Amino acid sequence: MKLALVAGVVLLGACKQKTYEADNDRSADSASVAKMADTSGNSQKLVKTAAISFKVKNVQQTSESISALVKTNGGIVMHHNVESSITQSHDVQLNNDSVMRVSSFTTNADMTVKVPVEKVDEFLNTVSHMGIYVTQSRMDIEDKSLDYLSAQLKLNSRLDLVARQKAGKVVIKDPGAVLNLKDDLVDEQISNKKIDDEVKYSTISLEFYQSNTIYKEIVVNDDPSAYGLPFTSRMLNALNNGWQLLADLVVGLMNLWALIVCGIIVWVIIAKRRVLLKPLSTKS
Repeated sequence: MKLALVAGVVLLGACKQKTYEADNDRSADSASVAKMADTSGNSQKLVKTAAISFKVKNVQQTSESISALVKTNGGIVMHHNVESSITQSHDVQLNNDSVMRVSSFTTNADMTVKVPVEKVDEFLNTVSHMGIYVTQSRMDIEDKSLDYLSAQLKLNSRLDLVARQKAGKVVIKDPGAVLNLKDDLVDEQISNKKIDDEVKYSTISLEFYQSNTIYKEIVVNDDPSAYGLPFTSRMLNALNNGWQLLADLVVGLMNLWALIVCGIIVWVIIAKRRVLLKPLSTKS
């Protein structure tokens, strides 16, 4: 009886100790999460983006000026594209060998730059003064504080699970689940680093263009029909060709001399026969 009572007291003490340890773990987790929520909530994660479209006098010079301005402000050019396209083209023939080609073409460019967020307003003002006029200007601010906090809390939960797994408090039997857990840790870290970079550097899209430009150039005439002989040369060629045809005809007839002789003989025979038959027909 005494032994059963002692065993019951020991078992009750052990259950209380386990419950106390579990409560301490949950309290520590709750305190860690709450502390992280308070810490992350103190600083807003505001992502600022902007876009501007404007007309300039010279696209190439403006591109060089913007690149230099970005470098001066501690930014970086992420994308830069300049494109020219011909809208109209006309050829004026100068002589048989060359023509003057008059082309009308348009040039435009687009750039994507990253500038420190504290210098965005100054950068946009400077760029807008480079153009003749601004066709469109836009700025957006997105608050990613909750996205950042969500990723951070998920990251802490996964880190806590990994720590428990290493300490032997949690056993994960599936190796694939462990790899997925580690991949999730990397994804959450990269996500927050990306947000931090977006908060620190603003992405600005620029589009600018210039008026159509006329360009004249003398090029080789690539039309084969333009390379013809003069009128006098063609007349002489015609006379020569006619004489050659006549000569070829005579030569061809000479090649048929045997047939011609036979034809003459047959004609003579027929003629004599008609002469001989004519008196007979008269007598009758």
